[in-house]
Amino acid sequence: MTAAVASAAEWRLPDRGRVAIAALIVAETAIFTIFVAAYLYYVGKSLGGPTPREVLHLPVLISILLWSSSVTIHLAVRALRAARLRSFTLWWFATVALGALFLAGTGLEWYRLIFHEGLTIRTNLFGTTYYSLVGLHASHVIVGLVMLTTVFAFALGGRVKEEHAVRTEVLSLYWHFVDAVWVVVFLVVYVVGR
Repeated sequence: MTAAVASAAEWRLPDRGRVAIAALIVAETAIFTIFVAAYLYYVGKSLGGPTPREVLHLPVLISILLWSSSVTIHLAVRALRAARLRSFTLWWFATVALGALFLAGTGLEWYRLIFHEGLTIRTNLFGTTYYSLVGLHASHVIVGLVMLTTVFAFALGGRVKEEHAVRTEVLSLYWHFVDAVWVVVFLVVYVVGR
């Protein structure tokens, strides 16, 4: 009985940041699930072209860039926990750069689809669901990049210290979520949905 009392006395409230990001991830997962279900439901039901098979190419390079950013942000948080501020800043910048390159690649893909393939959000059901799902993901990447860039600016100004490691870890959880969602979007849109 003494051990139970001792362990109850040691219990602390979970970190507010982690609870908040967990709640956000659960809510965002529900939204993405709806968009993925809609994409899968409507794929192949467009009355006219172009179809996914005709216009989509596997975005392997930009996918590797985005997924690599999960490694760099993990290394950044680890460096900050060890008070290696310069390493943190470099790894954090690498994460921002990889995310920005992914977004640029998505923009180039959309340019090709709109101006060369004639696929817009109004073209057919495929266009509507494609731009809705991939656009939802891109908007999350943009939000993540704004937050990551803000932290990077603070790091350059010497305002990020070892005691901020928990906060950067919370932000990294959001970024890992964005990367994990891309795995699902990649598989649904570019593999299964083609």
